Amino acid sequence: MPIDTEITGLLQRWHRGDRAAFDQLLPRFYAELRRSAERALRHESPGHTLQATALVHEAWLRLAQGAEPDWHDQQHFLAGAARLMRQVLIDHARRRDAGKRDGGERLALSGLGLEAAQDGGFDVLALDQALQQLQRLDARKAQLVELRVFGGLEFSEIGRLMALSRATLHREWRSARAFLWRLLEMEGSPGPP
Repeated sequence: MPIDTEITGLLQRWHRGDRAAFDQLLPRFYAELRRSAERALRHESPGHTLQATALVHEAWLRLAQGAEPDWHDQQHFLAGAARLMRQVLIDHARRRDAGKRDGGERLALSGLGLEAAQDGGFDVLALDQALQQLQRLDARKAQLVELRVFGGLEFSEIGRLMALSRATLHREWRSARAFLWRLLEMEGSPGPP
């Protein structure tokens, strides 16, 4: 994704408090955010009640209600949007089944390369807790997983965004995936593929 100086300018104006710049960003990012939401929701179990459009709109509303973040460019913005979509999915799971221990929402995690887990999936809240542990140990690996699973970004996009070589990206991915698998397996999720 080439850097768009017009979008970068709008992001900078928004950071300085220009709400008109924020309003101009939605049409420019909507299609990309919608694709990311669709990819992220592909990892959800069948019957998930949140749709891609609702996920994008909820994330956008949170952007509108929050402080004006200092986005450096469109890729930085998309990384932030992935984080917001993750939070929306987590909050949705918590609200939907607040009385259940596991939150009720299951995530298939094909984005983590754990396709055998698709029949039962993992608890979205357990994945969030595992990602928080990974974040404390290695923030870069946690961001990689977040961009892939919740942002729905392809490896080539993540490599550009995080400035990682293909070899480093794949090494970090394998390590993060193994770490998360161990933690999720301990939570009583399905066995390894």
